[in-house]
Amino acid sequence: MKVVGVKFRDHGRIYDYDSTEFTLKERDIVIAETDHGPELGFVARMPLERDPAYFPKPMKKVIRLADQQDMEQGQRNLFQEREAKRLCLAKIEEQSLPMKLIGVESFLDGSKIIFYFVSESRVDFRALVKDLASAFKTRIEMRQVGVRNEAKMIGGLGNCGREFCCCTFLKEFEPVSVKMAKEQNLALNPQKISGACGRLMCCLAYEVDTYTEMRKDLPKVGKRVVTAQGAGKVIQQNIISQKMRVALDEGKEIEVGLDEIREESFFEKYRKGK
Repeated sequence: MKVVGVKFRDHGRIYDYDSTEFTLKERDIVIAETDHGPELGFVARMPLERDPAYFPKPMKKVIRLADQQDMEQGQRNLFQEREAKRLCLAKIEEQSLPMKLIGVESFLDGSKIIFYFVSESRVDFRALVKDLASAFKTRIEMRQVGVRNEAKMIGGLGNCGREFCCCTFLKEFEPVSVKMAKEQNLALNPQKISGACGRLMCCLAYEVDTYTEMRKDLPKVGKRVVTAQGAGKVIQQNIISQKMRVALDEGKEIEVGLDEIREESFFEKYRKGK
């Protein structure tokens, strides 16, 4: 099976599609299946041969290459989205609604326009929907999303200098906790471990299982150990290199590997009165 990557928005995620029936190249404009019907997209990743068993669910298909009529309709939709956003912003201000509009999406067939917004409270937007439906003569849906979805829709660059993960390959937002940062010995500075959305960075979850597995055999910080240079206390771990910094009883600090230490025995502790 040939699998191609399709984008529907410049700042949108790349979706995998079955393109077995077509010969496609990068930047080709296509009509592809979506949950709400055929939509206009473009090839953002070249086709690759993949085993169908790799995908747990049946894959949506590229329907056909877009023709001139499709592209003209897509262009009209873009103009409509810009006009819808302009009008919606004006109505939000006019009606003093506590909401922030972040995006507008028009279906290819013109059957619906979705307005995405964020708000810290519930919003009574019935009058707004009525005004928009009257102006555009189609179904209007107001969809409230969270701050992570806001970052996903707007796009941008993360602290790493790469495009947001949520805009490129993440399919779902996974739970992220401060404990994950602690497991990786990261400084618990909100500015360093938070993304542009203000929430903990999604990438904190990528390597936490590896760190948890690698630190299982390392003595915890504060543990008494014995080295070739004497006994002391572990004051720092370097999980990746499997080394520890030990403060010796004589006052010196040394760095040692896991194979260069052993835990201090009960008898040794007792003899020292510890």
